[in-house]
Amino acid sequence: MATKTGIVRSFNIYRGYGFIQIEGQKSLLFFHKSGLVDQIEENDKVSFDESANERGPLAVNVRRILNNPSEQQNKLPNNESNRSKLANNVASIKTLKSIAENWKLEAKLETQKNYFYHLQEVNSILNKNKYYIIGRKGSGKSSISEYLLGQKSFDTFCEKLSFKNFPFNELYRLDNQRYTPPNQYITLWKYLIYSTVAKLMVGNEKIDISVRNKLGEIYKAESMRSLSRTINHWTSAEFGATILGTGGTLKLSRDIRNQSANWVERVSDLEDIILEHCDDSKYFIIFDELDEDYRSIKSNEHEQYNYLLTSLFKAVQDIKGTFISTKVNVCPVIFLRDDIYALIKDADKNKWRDFKIEIEWSEEKIKKLLAYRISKDSDCDDNLCFHDACNLIFAQGNITTPTGIHLDTFDYITRSTHLRPRDYIRYIQVCAEETVKLNRGKISNETIKYVDRAFSNYLKDEIVDELTPLLPDIEEILQIISNLRKWAFNAEEFKREYVKYLKSKTVTEENIDYVLDVLYKFSVLGNQHKTRQNTLYFKYMQTNMNLNRNEQLVVHRGLFKALQIV
Repeated sequence: MATKTGIVRSFNIYRGYGFIQIEGQKSLLFFHKSGLVDQIEENDKVSFDESANERGPLAVNVRRILNNPSEQQNKLPNNESNRSKLANNVASIKTLKSIAENWKLEAKLETQKNYFYHLQEVNSILNKNKYYIIGRKGSGKSSISEYLLGQKSFDTFCEKLSFKNFPFNELYRLDNQRYTPPNQYITLWKYLIYSTVAKLMVGNEKIDISVRNKLGEIYKAESMRSLSRTINHWTSAEFGATILGTGGTLKLSRDIRNQSANWVERVSDLEDIILEHCDDSKYFIIFDELDEDYRSIKSNEHEQYNYLLTSLFKAVQDIKGTFISTKVNVCPVIFLRDDIYALIKDADKNKWRDFKIEIEWSEEKIKKLLAYRISKDSDCDDNLCFHDACNLIFAQGNITTPTGIHLDTFDYITRSTHLRPRDYIRYIQVCAEETVKLNRGKISNETIKYVDRAFSNYLKDEIVDELTPLLPDIEEILQIISNLRKWAFNAEEFKREYVKYLKSKTVTEENIDYVLDVLYKFSVLGNQHKTRQNTLYFKYMQTNMNLNRNEQLVVHRGLFKALQIV
């Protein structure tokens, strides 16, 4: 066997084979991973022995040929000492290991001081009186919530009221019957906010000790391990037999004959206590995960659920208005998914714009976020630009799609996402895991393609989770799309297939136009321009877009593999 040299033109590390272009020839020679001596990647220069088996010729004893020192030097970035680290394989491996271990979909599982990026939004909450934070699932709301929760200091107090897995039916009975829908729960929300502030005042050393002691008899200093149990306790007839009155006197207020009236009547007492005894510290009451159990709320409870949310927004407005001209800083902050916020109908809703932050993302903002996060995982002293951050963890070179289009790494990943931070975090974290598992220095194009399938299943699961409250048959509806076996079709084609499922009673929603609207709203489907077929329109690109039934419908690229669309 004669030793030859060549260039690795392709290598599928997951299938275990590739092809080498022999130096001075146009022909490609097959090789299998069992014939590798060194770890190799696409475009590596290699030496090999040409052999053969029963299937034909192949390369064996494949070794990577290292570039000479002058070539290595030419590949290094210039001008800054940090840039020399980017070409260091050890730095890349360390960065990838950190990403694989530390990037999480759940913000509370991450180290906030390392990865927190939303300083502009936080400053608006802290300094510009913004207290409604609205955004898509995965847009970063929980990250802001967790960051605020960590801002505790001698004059800043925070408590998070998490409604994850909360039995909302327990709240529906706590209405104030003196008010008509959707305002019947305003009193309840004000009572919970004021009670939480009173509980936080117990731990504020700037407040008179006698006031703190008396409040401490009612509100214990321990954390709320169960919000449901806490609310039941606070609204019970036995709770708060002693209420702090004007001038520090003790007032008895117990009426076990009427449980609801008992806590309802306490709201004005608590408001007076806060006005008279609270200092100028900031008290953040964070309402988060209000949407976590939306999918489990029964259809006949949706109206009640909307009343609860509407009352919460109006209660926060009332409280801000009550203390606006005082030194008291009661700061309730609501975090809510934009699709659920859109369901709230109220005559005053347009006025809420002044107090609302809408979290939206563009490709440029995503690039800055990724560069920031990758920088935190690297050894670089300063924040890297996006180009340098990508070069640190990704192998260079464009990725060729099955249709022959050449895309850079970011564009290839982006076309599978809904342009949300959590999508990129998930995609890159899995790529990093695979690369570390293979003991490679950088994420290869093959790894990116391989992870695309797993990401497609992740995106499908995200969509099922979000759409189940609106379309309980979403799994079957996605199967209808899969049955069409193509990524572009017209509305009539979808309707014909949908009718088959209706007749067999596999789906229950009879309004097909409503189904299409929901699928468009959550970017399962988009529109294709009539003449410019490469121009696609999805809701996540621009929130004011609406479905155009006269244009072709297209399936989002990120769902292709999960729905088995060619």
